[in-house]
Amino acid sequence: MPDSAPLPDLDLRLVRYFTVVAEHLNYGRAAEALRVAQPSLSRQVQRLEKTLGVRLLERTTQGSTLTAAGAAFLPRAQELLHAAGRATLAARSAAPARTVTIGYVEDLVITPAVRDLRRRRPDAHVRTLHLDWDEVGALPDGRVDAVVARTPLPIPADGLETTVLYEEGRVLLVPADHRLAGKESVTPQDFADEPLVACAGMASVWTGFWRLEPRPDGTPAPLGPLLVDTFEDKLEAVADGRALALVPAGDRRVALHADLTTVPVTGIEPCEVVVAVRRGEGDGLVREFLESAGTLLDGGV
Repeated sequence: MPDSAPLPDLDLRLVRYFTVVAEHLNYGRAAEALRVAQPSLSRQVQRLEKTLGVRLLERTTQGSTLTAAGAAFLPRAQELLHAAGRATLAARSAAPARTVTIGYVEDLVITPAVRDLRRRRPDAHVRTLHLDWDEVGALPDGRVDAVVARTPLPIPADGLETTVLYEEGRVLLVPADHRLAGKESVTPQDFADEPLVACAGMASVWTGFWRLEPRPDGTPAPLGPLLVDTFEDKLEAVADGRALALVPAGDRRVALHADLTTVPVTGIEPCEVVVAVRRGEGDGLVREFLESAGTLLDGGV
């Protein structure tokens, strides 16, 4: 009798990762194409294999090969991704013409610009969508029409148009009892020997910026003891004394931890808060949001 157990729900992001690895048959080249860290890519494929209950890829000295299960799954996986793309486009094309979706990443506040757009265009349906730091791909994927995020963007900038809203300094996050806590400011040399928390699954340009890799004098940053998946995990790691972290000066979530403090860092470039849209975007609502964002989003609350 066929197995009557319910089929698992598939994460399309993991399916897409597998198809890229299957295309390159090399984790290193696939990670470069996806702009993610190779160890994270390997973990994501393993998550998919665990969900399916089968092994999809075998590593060899020359790269990777598809197992019989992987070869059978690949064309269906590609069909699934194509179908998901068609479904997204169909849903968007069926939505009212006066609809726009604005994404915002992590703790960034876009309320003043969204409120202004709704006031100016009361006939429009203005939606907002909160995104985690690894979900900025919602813009090229078509799930949002504009996104407010910090640079560097963890996705390729090809095909995007970005407008800088304001600069935001980077500060050093330390435990409240750390030797640097309470200083008016520090330089990278003051913490040159201390590891900074790295984030799993992010593009090297993004990870390097927030780990200060390489340091201003060209030396490599010390390797940290752990990778984290969320900003909250980063806060916990620093509070526990396992590493330090660079964070945006305006990130309000730091204030929730009484056992943490920040110190301004001199001698390094700030990050920028930008609004990004797809290049050539001609939608009037999107253009009006850019105007509202440029006028009202300045880093204040």
